[in-house]
Amino acid sequence: MSAQPAETSTAPSLPWRDALKVYLEPATLRMLALGFSAGLPLLLVLGTLSFRLREAGIDRTTIGYLSWVGLAYGFKWVWAPLVDRLPLPPLTTLLGRRRGWLLLAQALVIVGLVGMALNDPRNGLTPLIWCALLVAFGSATQDIALDAFRIESAETRKQAALAAAYQTGYRLAMIWAGAGVLWVAAWAEVAPATGAAAYQNGAWKTAYLVMAASMAVGVLTVLLSPEPVRRVLPKAKNAAEWLQSVLIEPFADFIRRYKWQAALILSLIAIYRISDVVMGIMANPFYVDMGFTKDEVATVSKIYGVVMTLAGAFIGGVLSMRLGVMRVLMLGAVLSAASNLLFAWLASRGHDLTALIAVVSADNLAGGIASAAFIAYLSSLTNISYSATQYALFSSLMLLLPKFIAGYSGVFVDAYGYAQFFTATALLGVPVLLLVGLAARITTTTGPAERQ
Repeated sequence: MSAQPAETSTAPSLPWRDALKVYLEPATLRMLALGFSAGLPLLLVLGTLSFRLREAGIDRTTIGYLSWVGLAYGFKWVWAPLVDRLPLPPLTTLLGRRRGWLLLAQALVIVGLVGMALNDPRNGLTPLIWCALLVAFGSATQDIALDAFRIESAETRKQAALAAAYQTGYRLAMIWAGAGVLWVAAWAEVAPATGAAAYQNGAWKTAYLVMAASMAVGVLTVLLSPEPVRRVLPKAKNAAEWLQSVLIEPFADFIRRYKWQAALILSLIAIYRISDVVMGIMANPFYVDMGFTKDEVATVSKIYGVVMTLAGAFIGGVLSMRLGVMRVLMLGAVLSAASNLLFAWLASRGHDLTALIAVVSADNLAGGIASAAFIAYLSSLTNISYSATQYALFSSLMLLLPKFIAGYSGVFVDAYGYAQFFTATALLGVPVLLLVGLAARITTTTGPAERQ
C-alpha cells in the first residue's frame, strides 16, 4: 500500500507552464463538456424550480420542503456499487461500462425534464415532483458514472486540472440552467406582466424543453469519447462473494486505509459545502421577493456570474497544483461562508441592481475556488479499484446533511427574515475551518492501485 504525505507539508513542484498546458489536453476538454452535462439538471430541480414555484404563487415553506427532492444526490451511494460493477447489455457491449451508464443516466434526465416542462404547478405539484425526482435520480446516476470516468481518465497529478475543467463546465451549465432558463422563459412570455399574472406556464414549458435539448452536449461527448482503460476484475465465485466485493469492500477499503481518521474526513466532507447548499434554496425566492425580474437575475448571473465562476475554477485548479489542495480548501471555506454575509447585506438594500452584481460576482468566485479544490480533494481519497462507489459515498455525504437542513430554510425565512437567514448560513461554515485544519494533518492514502 502506498501513501503520499499530506499536501500541506510540501507544495507540488510542477512548473507553471506544464500546469497550464494540461488544460488543453483532450481528457481535460472532455471533462469540460461532461461537466456541463452534470451541472445542467441540478438547478432545474432546485434553484430554478424554486424561482418558478415562487412566481407561480407557491409559499416559501412548501418550496423549502420540496428541496428534499435533492436528497436523491445524498443517497446515490446506495446504488453506486451497481453503477461501478454491473454491466448494462447492450450498452456496455457497445460503449463500455462507464459510457453505457452515462448514456442511460442522461436519457433519464432528458425524459424527466420533458415531464417537468409539460406539468403546470398550479394544477397540482405531485406530477411535477415525480418528474423532478426522475431528473434527480438520473442526474445522481450520471454523477456516479462520470466521477469514475474522470478519476480513471488521468493520473493523480492531473486530477486537479480535470476537476477544474469539470467544475468550469458544471458551473457554466448551472449558469445556463439558472440564468439561461430565465432568459428563455422571459423571451417566451406572450406579454410580460406583473403581480399574479407574471407566471406564464407556457413560457416555462419552452424553457424546460430547451434545457432538455441542452443535454445533447453530454450525450454527444459520451458517444465520441473513448472508454477509460477497463480494469479486469476477478470473477466472484458465488452471490455472497459478489455482494462482498460490490457492496461492502469499497467502504471497508476506505476504513482500512484511514482507520479512526476516516470519521474526521467524512465529517469534513459532510459539511464542507453546507453554507452554500443551505443558502442556495432560498436565493431565487429571495430575488423574486426583492422585486428582481427574470431578465435582471439572468443577465447578472450570465455576465458577471460566468466570468467570476470561470476565474474561480481556474484559480482553484492552478493553485491546487501549485500550493496543494488543502491550502486552497481552507481558502474556499473562508470565502464561501463570507459570501453569504453579502447576501444578508443585499437583503437590506432592496431592489439594488448594482449591489446584486457585486454579491453574485463574489459568490461565484468563492464557489469556483472552493469547488475545484474540493473535487480534487475527494478524488485524492479514492482507491481506483472502487472509484465510482467511493466517490459516490463522498459526494453523497457532501449533500445529505446540507440538503436535509435546507428543507427547513423556508420555515426559517418566514419566521426571521432573509437577513437573519443568510447570516445563519454563514455561521454554519465556521466548523468547516476547524475540520479542514485537522484534515490537513492526515496522510493521503490511495491504496494499492494508486495512479502514477
